[in-house]
Amino acid sequence: MRNRLLPLLALLLVCSRQISGQSPQPLQNPEEPRAAVLDSGRRTMAALRMGDDERVELDGVLDEPLWQRAVPATDFIQQDPVLGGTPTERTEVRIAFNRTSLYIGVFCYDSQPELLLGNTMKRDEFLSADDRFMWTMDPFLDQQNGYFFEMNPSGLMADSLISPAGGNRDWDGIWNARVRRNQQGWVLEIEIPFRTISFDPSAPAWGINFQRTVRRKNEENLWTGHLRNQGLRRLEYGGLVTGISDVSQGVGLDVVPYIAATAFDSPGAVEPEELDGSGDVGVDLFYNLTPSLRTNLTVNTDFAETEVDQRLVNLTRFPLFFPEKRGFFLDGATLFNFYSDFSPVRPFFSRRIGLDEEGQQQPVLIGSKLTGQIGSEDVGVFYVRTDETTTAAGEDFAVARLRHRFWAQSYVGAIYTGRRTHSYTTDDLHTAGVDLRLATATFGGNKNLDLRGFFLWNTNPLGTGETSAYGTQIGLPNDPWTVTFSLESLGANVDPAVGFVRRTGFRDYNPRIMFSPRPAGHPWIRRFEFGLESNFITDIDNRWLTRTLDLTLIGIDTHSQESVAFVIRPEFERLEEAFGISDGVVLPEGEEYAFTRFQVRGRTANRRVVATNVSYEWGGFFSGNRRELRVNANLRPRPGIRVQIEGEWNNVSLAEGSFDTRVYRVISDTQFSPWTFVVNTLQYDSVSDRLGWQARFRWTQTPGNDLFVVYTQNWVNEPVLDRFITQDRRAATKLVYTRGF
Repeated sequence: MRNRLLPLLALLLVCSRQISGQSPQPLQNPEEPRAAVLDSGRRTMAALRMGDDERVELDGVLDEPLWQRAVPATDFIQQDPVLGGTPTERTEVRIAFNRTSLYIGVFCYDSQPELLLGNTMKRDEFLSADDRFMWTMDPFLDQQNGYFFEMNPSGLMADSLISPAGGNRDWDGIWNARVRRNQQGWVLEIEIPFRTISFDPSAPAWGINFQRTVRRKNEENLWTGHLRNQGLRRLEYGGLVTGISDVSQGVGLDVVPYIAATAFDSPGAVEPEELDGSGDVGVDLFYNLTPSLRTNLTVNTDFAETEVDQRLVNLTRFPLFFPEKRGFFLDGATLFNFYSDFSPVRPFFSRRIGLDEEGQQQPVLIGSKLTGQIGSEDVGVFYVRTDETTTAAGEDFAVARLRHRFWAQSYVGAIYTGRRTHSYTTDDLHTAGVDLRLATATFGGNKNLDLRGFFLWNTNPLGTGETSAYGTQIGLPNDPWTVTFSLESLGANVDPAVGFVRRTGFRDYNPRIMFSPRPAGHPWIRRFEFGLESNFITDIDNRWLTRTLDLTLIGIDTHSQESVAFVIRPEFERLEEAFGISDGVVLPEGEEYAFTRFQVRGRTANRRVVATNVSYEWGGFFSGNRRELRVNANLRPRPGIRVQIEGEWNNVSLAEGSFDTRVYRVISDTQFSPWTFVVNTLQYDSVSDRLGWQARFRWTQTPGNDLFVVYTQNWVNEPVLDRFITQDRRAATKLVYTRGF
């Protein structure tokens, strides 16, 4: 593989030559280069440079004199319920900075502050039930790559990355903030160190935008980009913040050592293991080669703090997709995104690294990463070596991703992945691909148009069969009409070296049309929804395999945030091979099935103390019938306390046999502050007949300095004893410290 990785090494050398000798540079004077960008008609605000002796005390009180001097961004525009209307509550945003940090002061005025909703404080929770303030930043001013942040009146902090091929909410930046309520509303005081984000030193301004949600009124207000074809996460519709210059990321080096301890036993496993404990140390090094390019080196990586996967019952013939949750793989992850989040094949899926087929962790000995921008290029280069275990061989993994941006929202890209097993008994695996995006926000004057395409190829150790995949997608994601069409074709032996694919040997046609009108002046209906989502799959010889028509006959969203919908779904399936859908229940190869299913679903407003989401589905299913009930209830008795109860029941009756499946999940989330929480997750599924519990405690002393304590235990139902016995259990603790230079 060493010889075959020469193209990757060459790319690294090119990158290193472009950045060699460069230390982090300050942002240039915004009035010098590319000044024409500021004449684009976008809303503009100025950032205030702080005096050398001025400091901001993060206390949620904007009492420092600098906040009085900073000119606020105001005049938000209502998006819902009255498009283009005046917000019912005023919002003011001020920005200041010194050489090392960006500060944002926000005053969310509220005429009824006693009715503010701030149910959750835990880092990165979704705020579907709370008042919130959100903002996006485009420090590259490329309208494609950026950052998303949000907070609520209880001090929750959440963030994510934005990229043309999809975002990543699991990214955790190091920033700090405080929130305080008062008789006039709620105030946010925020500090974002420049070392936390990447930016273009030559940009004349940064893209920026703000959005506020007044949850009890179901009201959305934006600073700019308020039209429903636009929105906060569409960076091309953001405004500009000017004046940020002569800033520094320091030396640009973050040293993140950790110490960890683990105890494990498995008394109920097929091969029981006695209680054994171990300790470990490791380190991550982050270095900003330039303000827009970052390297990361990890040694002896540990993932003791990782949240447990959600249990699912799979009644399809194909594997399920589980998202990445490990910190090292999430940093800069959007720069490796390819084509589309909805693609049937992913050339890079980091869960193929450091996890064996059973999902058990495999030691990561060393890993390195280079991510960021060089001029108009988005760059991601990645290498990881894993150690051998009793269940998996040690391996080397390499990934290189390059995206060239052009026009406002378009790019052309390439990707390479390689995989080599240390045992030398298997061939090296390689994958290469290209993708393209052409997008505009001015189609027909003010409409969004998005055209994408890709081609992918991988080596085939079997030596036979088609190993290439290609696809194209055209979309008009607008309001009230959304129209898209995609076509993907995957050969029978498409198997990316470090990727994910659910199904091979098929062509997939996906036309979709949705119509979402809003009746003017209706006393309780906010929006209707009608639509058709279809999925037509043939084999490579164009013989039908699957036909699905997902018809939303009607959906209704109310002003009070409740919703209901009715769906009918005609389906056709032809089995290419026998399908063992359950123990002892096998559907024969070559059979064809046509059936129709019906679904009704509804939910109450998430802001309520007790919020529910219920879906009931019934109708045909292969050679018989299937009934499915899903129930989700959230209890929020007070801020910081949330109990989520989920259940899924399937009753399947087929000519070949009948069976039931059940999944239960209870999540108890106790948040003592935005910095300290404990989450208990209890899950059971009837397919594995296993009960699992994870307790996860996190204490953030200061951003970047965390203590984790995690306990996981699984029980399995023993038929002979007719009771649950402990299968395995693990306790782990990890202390992470961040030191910046």
